[in-house]
Amino acid sequence: MSAAAAALPAHAAPPAPEVVPLWPADQWPSPVRGPERTGRDGSASGAVSNVSQPRMEIYRPERPNGSAAVIFGGGGYFRIQIGGAARPTALWLQSIGVTAAVVYYRLPGDGWSPVSPFQDGQRAMRLMRARAAELGVDPQRIGVIGFSAGGNLAGIVGTRFDAPLYPPLDAADRESARPDFLAMIYPVVSLKPPLDTTRSRRELGKQADAVEAYSVEAHVRRDMPPVFLAQAADDPIADIGHSLAMFQATRAIGVPVELHAFERGGHSWGLGQPGTLVAQWPRLFAHWARSHGFFGAAAAAPAQDQPAKPKPSARRDDADGD
Repeated sequence: MSAAAAALPAHAAPPAPEVVPLWPADQWPSPVRGPERTGRDGSASGAVSNVSQPRMEIYRPERPNGSAAVIFGGGGYFRIQIGGAARPTALWLQSIGVTAAVVYYRLPGDGWSPVSPFQDGQRAMRLMRARAAELGVDPQRIGVIGFSAGGNLAGIVGTRFDAPLYPPLDAADRESARPDFLAMIYPVVSLKPPLDTTRSRRELGKQADAVEAYSVEAHVRRDMPPVFLAQAADDPIADIGHSLAMFQATRAIGVPVELHAFERGGHSWGLGQPGTLVAQWPRLFAHWARSHGFFGAAAAAPAQDQPAKPKPSARRDDADGD
């Protein structure tokens, strides 16, 4: 159990998340056969694959502060780290008043086309904005948070928000897909050399123009949202060069950007184990978000809401886990 949940009174357990399909039934012919799978061992623990039903899980806070975040877990586009990153982050955000949506996006590793996760990312943003009033959210305070490969997905949503990646379906698709803030945590940013060593590059490379289409730093623009970056300098999976490339590209054109490069931490740390350097990022991110007018003015201390120290487990720094 995360500390975000444990910190709540025993009589006020958070409600179960609302499940929202991203698309009408049978919108996309599915290449997936068999049930959805959730990993149980090592670096795959908590990771979901074989996704045939793209959807969001929406975590609504008891007292919403008007901000929302759409969350993309990582996993090299062949799985999504839900249990180790996306869901704990959603619970933490819920505990500080932020409405959070965890996205189960379609995976090229499951046989979906490489554009599929980016279609899902745009659609998730539009659905959240279309439902803003119902959710108690300001439609101008909805951002994205992405981890590892999910950072790449968040980055493309944050820079190519007006790209026509799918034909409009309904009223929700009249909404903007532009996030109001962009947080990229140990992200895969570029598919270009020398940063082209990730599993994300291999999975997205099934599309002929993937390197240009999905290298985030190639699409930065002055009207994109402000950017928050956090990564460990010793990351063995997504080189720190990814965050540096994003920082340099955005700063060069005057986009507000903040980078935290921790000396140690490796890869795939989610909220971070208490006491580690990388466990500072939720507090730093919340402070940054408030400085830009998001997350309300509450003086809650995010560090109190980070996960309890987990039991020892296999490291997540496997070569296939970006």
